[in-house]
Amino acid sequence: GRRPFPVVCAADADAKETTKPKVPEKAPAAGSSFNQLLGIKGAKQEDNIWKIRLQLTKPVTWPPLVWGVLCGAAASGNFHWTAEDVAKSIVCMLMSGPCLTGYTQTINDWYDRDIDAINEPYRPIPSGAISENEVITQIWVLLLAGLGLGALLDVWAGHDFPIIFYLALGGSLLSYIYSAPPLKLKQNGWIGNFALGASYIGLPWWAGQALFGTLTPDIVVLTTLYSIAGLGIAIVNDFKSIEGDRTLGLQSLPVAFGMETAKWICVGAIDITQLSVAAYLLSTGKLYYALALVGLTIPQVILQVS
Repeated sequence: GRRPFPVVCAADADAKETTKPKVPEKAPAAGSSFNQLLGIKGAKQEDNIWKIRLQLTKPVTWPPLVWGVLCGAAASGNFHWTAEDVAKSIVCMLMSGPCLTGYTQTINDWYDRDIDAINEPYRPIPSGAISENEVITQIWVLLLAGLGLGALLDVWAGHDFPIIFYLALGGSLLSYIYSAPPLKLKQNGWIGNFALGASYIGLPWWAGQALFGTLTPDIVVLTTLYSIAGLGIAIVNDFKSIEGDRTLGLQSLPVAFGMETAKWICVGAIDITQLSVAAYLLSTGKLYYALALVGLTIPQVILQVS
């Protein structure tokens, strides 16, 4: 009943040798544990599955959404420093940051695994540090947790219409079509980057404001404008992926226009948006706010051209 040892011919051994995957010529230097936990370049190679899971969620991307929730809560005019309001805002931050941004980053890495195999072969998915089933499980857990927290916040706030749940659902759908075929919005540098800007700037602000008050036309207009500024910020992330994007036919703005032109599109989107917001504030009679914003934009422009 003993199984025979497998017989390996010399030809088989040669074939295995030739099909063995090649190790990239430029192996990364010893990485940083801090970078690994933040999910940014220069990360240490890790075999702890929970650290790898955290890396996939890119915690470095959470703060803008947490800040957006805070801005929305403050803009509502109804936030008070009570234990209940602080607890509500923390739950909203958890929904926007670790859960739904973590979902967005994980699903983006999953659909970008072929690009990352070219640009960053040592990332968790292309390197095989985490399995397919583990990645898919993480995507579903984070998505359902985020939607569940959104529904909880609607009940907690006493909403007749579950606006926070639908904002979370809409943001999740936007994240999916941004990364996944057949739409894969990121294939188009303009649409994809605007979608990214909207999900990072507009949606968390709306969630924070809806939690404590109501969305007003002013806020919708201003956050939509700032989502255009988010387009410029999102372009920065495209510069590190030019090689893989070009190989796989993704028309990111640096690929479509070249690095030099994309650089000016990036800063132009940010500056023009801020000046447009200043003009909007002026049109609504908020002269001092408009002047303050122009005053902050001028040194920014000077630094960009210097």
